[in-house]
Amino acid sequence: MKKTYDVEVDCANCAAKMEEEIKKIDGVSNAVLSFMTLKLKVDFEEGANENKVMKNALKACRKVESDCEIYF
Repeated sequence: MKKTYDVEVDCANCAAKMEEEIKKIDGVSNAVLSFMTLKLKVDFEEGANENKVMKNALKACRKVESDCEIYF
């Protein structure tokens, strides 16, 4: 399953770091975070709990940039 989310992030470098952290999360097969469009595209693994994965993604992103937001 693929889903797209709006994100709030302040710099392109942080967005790249966040993308790498999201890719490491269990349940994510791929992720692309575009600083230009402020969109996060996530490919979920089969049977992944979307809500749990996205909560973990937000937690990981806030380690990079504490005031970022993912709207899910």
